[in-house]
Amino acid sequence: MSATGWLVVAAAVALAVSLPYWLPRTVVALRVRIFARVNGEEGIPAPGRDVPVEEFKQVYGHPAASGRSRGAALSDLFWYWLSPGPEVHQEHLEPGPRYDDVARTTRQILAGLSLAQWTELVGRCTRHVLDELDDSAGASPARAHRVRLRDLMMPVWAEVYYELVFRTPCPSTVRDLIVGNADDVVTALKCTGLRHMDRRARLTAHLRARLAHDPPPVPLPSLLSEEERAYYLQGTFFNTAVVQMSEAMAHLLLALATHRPVQDRLVGGDQDPDFLDRVINETLQHFPLFGVAHRVTTGEIPRAGGAPIPAGSVLLFNYPEYQRSGTTGAERFDPDRWLSQDTRPTAHIPFGVTANRPCPARGFAVLTMRVAAEEVLRRFRLDSSAEHTRSLPSRGPCLLLPRAGGRARRPRLRLAAMRLGDHWATVPRSLVQLVLGSYMVWDARRQGLCRNYFAPSSGGPAPSALGSR
Repeated sequence: MSATGWLVVAAAVALAVSLPYWLPRTVVALRVRIFARVNGEEGIPAPGRDVPVEEFKQVYGHPAASGRSRGAALSDLFWYWLSPGPEVHQEHLEPGPRYDDVARTTRQILAGLSLAQWTELVGRCTRHVLDELDDSAGASPARAHRVRLRDLMMPVWAEVYYELVFRTPCPSTVRDLIVGNADDVVTALKCTGLRHMDRRARLTAHLRARLAHDPPPVPLPSLLSEEERAYYLQGTFFNTAVVQMSEAMAHLLLALATHRPVQDRLVGGDQDPDFLDRVINETLQHFPLFGVAHRVTTGEIPRAGGAPIPAGSVLLFNYPEYQRSGTTGAERFDPDRWLSQDTRPTAHIPFGVTANRPCPARGFAVLTMRVAAEEVLRRFRLDSSAEHTRSLPSRGPCLLLPRAGGRARRPRLRLAAMRLGDHWATVPRSLVQLVLGSYMVWDARRQGLCRNYFAPSSGGPAPSALGSR
């Protein structure tokens, strides 16, 4: 082979080897441009030029920052991803009597358990799922389990929220329906797969039948139809609650798996009873569950430092950027920063802003995460070499090593293989996200679920507003 030929081969090899380092970032940038092109440029970033960090909470909490769906092109996309029933999803209802009715019902359902009952329920459901994991090992219960943490946690929260709503244990068949629905929604949201409305429809059918013959003890929103009540439960509890808690636990457990000194401190007899809560706070500071929340202004919002924000503006509240702005050494994972007011992050809103639709679970989310984490740590050592990002499209690869066998050596070869596999998996996954994400943005604009629902001639959702694909 000639010198030129060898140079070409060497260049091709170098290009191939370097793919994981540059291709995913390039594809993400291209996705952003395609999304903006198809979905339209809209929105005022916060924090940003018009809403600096210092005014973030003031603007977010202003009464006029209350519109949620109507008038924002982005709403078509979120309604598409959250179908069926996005028109009654608590997070996407416009302010008014229907939202008040739905939000009140959610609070009543969540308040139906005491903290002791929450602890017992979450502990029992976590143990049940971990027992199933051990049973799957057959004759080798002491071997390590390779899991995806989000997948491991999703059945836990499916059981928890079903029993919370209906006050009866969740049958395995129904758990499968809930997990299938929640997984399909979050997979579509991360653009790693298309929607499969048949998976979602099976849960809807079950809920409608259950509500017709054996409704939950807490009366469901009176302003919703029978079908909408099924959609309300499906969207609020068996989609958002299951997805968000599974994601939160995946982030927490992966943080422990990739920061072994923190994990060792938790299980090594540390007498600090608040350390795990600080680990949870630190995890939610690094990996907030919300990315960008959009709100539509229903009136003018005055600003102390500049021109007012006009009515009808779409505000894009960027949680990760805002939280990074109030943290010294933001890249360092340091739970002890929460010990002192001097080092504690000043910008920390993991459950939103109290004045503007905060997460209904904010009062007990940390408690339930703590209970589930303690159950996992009691049984397993966690180890992972996977990359930890906020979006977590990998679903959190992790090794669970049984503690019953004593302190075993770290499986360095398996961790090296995991690191290599996770590294290269970003290449095809980023391309899949580019193609499927671009298609879904286009399809959401084509169907116009939110736009059609609020059309002046519409008395309510057209049949297509439930999402047919």
